[in-house]
Amino acid sequence: MTVSNGNRGLLPMMEAVPSIKAQVPVWAYIVNWMFFSNVTIIFNKWLLDTAGFKYPILLTCWHLIYATIATQILARTTTLLDSRRTIPVNGRLYLRTILPIGLLYSGSLICSNVVYLYLSVSFIQMLKAASPVAVLFASWAWGVAEPNLSKFINVLVIVLGVAISSFGEIQFSWIGFFFQIGGTCFEAVRVVMIQVMLSGEGLNMDPLVSLYYYAPVCAVMNFFIALVSELPRFKWDDAVNAGFGMLFLNASIAFILNVASVCLIGKTSGLVMTLTGIFKSILLVVASVLIWSTQITFLQTVGYIIALAGLTYYSLGYDQLASLGAATLAWMNEFLSVNGGNGAMRSKRVVVVGLSSLVAVMVVLELTMSERGRRMLASSWHDRHGRHGHE
Repeated sequence: MTVSNGNRGLLPMMEAVPSIKAQVPVWAYIVNWMFFSNVTIIFNKWLLDTAGFKYPILLTCWHLIYATIATQILARTTTLLDSRRTIPVNGRLYLRTILPIGLLYSGSLICSNVVYLYLSVSFIQMLKAASPVAVLFASWAWGVAEPNLSKFINVLVIVLGVAISSFGEIQFSWIGFFFQIGGTCFEAVRVVMIQVMLSGEGLNMDPLVSLYYYAPVCAVMNFFIALVSELPRFKWDDAVNAGFGMLFLNASIAFILNVASVCLIGKTSGLVMTLTGIFKSILLVVASVLIWSTQITFLQTVGYIIALAGLTYYSLGYDQLASLGAATLAWMNEFLSVNGGNGAMRSKRVVVVGLSSLVAVMVVLELTMSERGRRMLASSWHDRHGRHGHE
């Protein structure tokens, strides 16, 4: 640690203390981002559906008002938004770039929240697998990317998987389906516009700086939409029943997700982020099934696997997948080797076996000790013995 001493430079005060930020492992940033991303989605679904606060546009507006206030405070008290100083924002740039992108962002947020009233979280995640398809078509329409036959075939595989998942959905809603498609299209055009209007001019914004500029625009737009669509039927009792503390916590978690995204930028490769995003989506599907007892059919599972396979190939390509497969096989050979590999590998083996055993024990405890688990076992036992009795 050093302090300034006028013109004589810096005087040493004590031995330098290692930065806490430098000691944080990359996996911690990834887990942090995955956690807040999935919790935000689950929390939104719970508020809008389970808790009875059926005002998705007002909820989105509240998130944006919170984000506007929070980013203004952070801009004045921290260095998290200092990169905004490198962006020469003037009236022309604001009206021609930030405003239209902000309006598209608002449309994406509204559709993404309204859809929770009509579709399950698991089915929404399956539909989101088609997002790269919309981005690709928007890129072709704007002339950002050249049409390519191999990519077109690849996205057809993704569309096929999503279509199969849709046919297998038990509680299908056309209204929810079109809202999700609308949100996907808004987001795809927004991504391409950012690439054309901002990145094309050498202006790059991280998620937090983007929120700093877009949140006020989106909040105003959402307010006027809510003024004619939700405020006339709004009841304070719904907000009271949901809990003002819960609404504040919900907006806080949604904002923390943006901070987590900023912290993750540049910490890992695109390959890791792609695989992490797919894994996060699968975890969210599993979590939603456990929380809301959502029924997933075999046809949906097959469709989702096809869509994820197509998405993985589209995002990574053959070369990266081949390298990843070779690295995985080499790791498995060492992991399963008779001599146990080196010390680090033996430690990893102990961790994997230990975690697997812990999960198995937790499943057994859940099935034998919890009320829900005992009901499941009893139902299974009666079904089995009932069939034997009839035989």
